[in-house]
Amino acid sequence: MNYKITHQTEYTYDASVSSSYSEAHLVPRRLPYQVCLSSELVVSPPPLDYREHYDFFDNRTSFFSIHEPHTVLSVTATSVVEVVDHGGQLPLARLRGENDPEVITSRQYLLDSPLVAASPALAAYAAPSFGPGRPILDSVVELTSRIHTDFDYRPGSTTIATSVGEVLQRRHGVCQDFAHLAIGCLRSLGLPARYISGYLETDPPPGRAKLVGADASHAWLAVFLPDTGWLDLDPTNDRIPNERYITTAWGRDYADVTPLKGVVFSGASEHELKVSVDVARADP
Repeated sequence: MNYKITHQTEYTYDASVSSSYSEAHLVPRRLPYQVCLSSELVVSPPPLDYREHYDFFDNRTSFFSIHEPHTVLSVTATSVVEVVDHGGQLPLARLRGENDPEVITSRQYLLDSPLVAASPALAAYAAPSFGPGRPILDSVVELTSRIHTDFDYRPGSTTIATSVGEVLQRRHGVCQDFAHLAIGCLRSLGLPARYISGYLETDPPPGRAKLVGADASHAWLAVFLPDTGWLDLDPTNDRIPNERYITTAWGRDYADVTPLKGVVFSGASEHELKVSVDVARADP
C-alpha cells in the first residue's frame, strides 16, 4: 500500500522570536516492510541552517535553525511511503542466543526511561495476563487488549507531563499514554519494550467523505519476544499493526521521538499550536 502523508505544524507566538533551534522526527523510517519513496520538509521562515542525520535509534532526524525575527513558525513534512503487510512482526532470522546482536540491542529497552519507569503497581496490573506456562505471545496480546478495555480514550485529558502512574489511576488518556502504560507494564515484568511514533490510515464515518487534515499522528509499542524478535502492538485500537500503519521513529519513550521540539529566544509569554495531519492513499 502506498500513502502520501502531510504533517503540518504551526506555532504562533504573542511576541517576536529572534531565533529558534528545532529538531524533528517527521520522515518515516527505512524498514524491511516500509520504504520512504520521497520526502520533503518545508520550513517557514526559511532556516539559515538545515541538516539531517540518523540518531542513536537509527531514526532519520532533521535539525534546523532560524535567525530572523518571526512570530509564526510553520513546518510541513510531506512523504510518500510504501508499506507491505507484516503482521506486526519485524522479519528476523532466528535469534542465536544471548550474544545475538538483536538480543543485546533489546536490553536497553528494559531500563527505565525519562517518561516510563517500572513499578510494582504496573507489574500488578500486568500480572493477570501472564499466567504460569502461558505463551508470552498470548500474554502480551491479552495485556494490550485489557488496556483497550479498561481505559477510556479521551483526547485532551492528559499532557506530556502526565505520568504513567496517573494514567493507571485515572483510567483514561490518549494513544501516547496507552503505549507508555503497556511499555511500563512489560518492563516491570522484565520484557523489553519500545515506543513507536507514526501514522495510521483512518476511516471516515459511514456515508461521509474523509476530511483532509482529520488524521493525527499515532503511537503504539513493540515488545521483544525471546527466540522471535519484535512484535508491534496497538493498545489504543486493540490491533496488531499491519500495512495501514506507517512507522516514523522509535525509542525508549515519547521523549526520544518527539515530532518537533526545540528552543526559542523570545519575550513571548504564550504561543498557539496547530497540528494538521493527512494520510491518503497514493498511486503505486
